[in-house]
Amino acid sequence: MEFNNNKAIYLQIAEYVCEQILLGKWKADEKIPSVREMAIEMEVNPNTVMRTYELLQSKNILNNKRGIGFFLADNTIDQVKQYRKTTFIDDELPNLFRNIYLLEIDFDELKSRYQTFVSQNFNA
Repeated sequence: MEFNNNKAIYLQIAEYVCEQILLGKWKADEKIPSVREMAIEMEVNPNTVMRTYELLQSKNILNNKRGIGFFLADNTIDQVKQYRKTTFIDDELPNLFRNIYLLEIDFDELKSRYQTFVSQNFNA
């Protein structure tokens, strides 16, 4: 995985985990890769992955079944959406709004480009 220098690695791994859930690759109540397995896959220290898993556990996205491993929570989709939505609104949206204002981009153009993006990337 290619990491961005502007954000902590454990947060980028959390985004990866959330994306796997939202894409349906990982399902509710399913066991996820162990800390060691994920560390090898991501080419990071296991402590970094553990920090990620602890964060996601605090957000009720993961459950730790002692001696067995980490599993996705029952309502993981809703929890992931809430976590990602809050993160997006708090961290990314202000910069987006700033650029929209500075570049004088109107909402009609944004809407058109958004609809094109969705149709090209998510409609089968």
